[in-house]
Amino acid sequence: MALSPPKFFVEDRQVPLDATSDPPALFDGTTRLYISYTCPFAQRVWITRNLKGLQDEIKLVPIDLSNRPAWLKEKVNPANKVPALEHNGKITGESLDLIKYVDSNFDGPSLYPEDSAKREFGEELLKYVDETFVKTVFGSFKGDPVKETASAFDHVENALKKFDDGPFFLGELSLVDIAYIPFIERFQVFLDEVFKYEIIIGRPNLAAWIEQMNKMVAYTQTKTDSEYVVNYFKKFM
Repeated sequence: MALSPPKFFVEDRQVPLDATSDPPALFDGTTRLYISYTCPFAQRVWITRNLKGLQDEIKLVPIDLSNRPAWLKEKVNPANKVPALEHNGKITGESLDLIKYVDSNFDGPSLYPEDSAKREFGEELLKYVDETFVKTVFGSFKGDPVKETASAFDHVENALKKFDDGPFFLGELSLVDIAYIPFIERFQVFLDEVFKYEIIIGRPNLAAWIEQMNKMVAYTQTKTDSEYVVNYFKKFM
């Protein structure tokens, strides 16, 4: 089933709340998504919200993680991190759980296919992204990323060949694409700038996928400044 275009508008970014900021009126019936504008995990849920057209239903609460308010841990998320979703009187965390939760518990176009083969492959890819892909690429920054990440990026390239009914991992746009794009976005910028390694060379499916993702305002308005990404990732070298 094709993804229907949701209602969508570009939002102005609010000033992030920090240690000097008062908390919102918690558990007052408002659904809130606590994020950081620079966190790839939070970005996953932000994109999901946008693609489902939930800008009115889910209020963004940006947090300054470099000077985070004490109430984030005390009143919102004991783990003291984002993303966190305040909904129906409870807080839910962990980005991969949250993108599924938002897709299942709110109106808007479904972002996960009903086809059993696609769902099974999707689950494999969702497990691979954090357990293997992200760890492999981050770990390569201290060594030779060209050699050390080849198998990880090739895995992504081959996964994009699995279904031929669209340019995305499961053919049509899904939660799998949302799970991968925040990290591939950052890795592409950093590896090119610092190591002169262009990850799309020799990977036409990956190149086409990135091109398609960059056509979606629901995603592009969540992107992080490239200079920030480069400077931040240098800490892992």
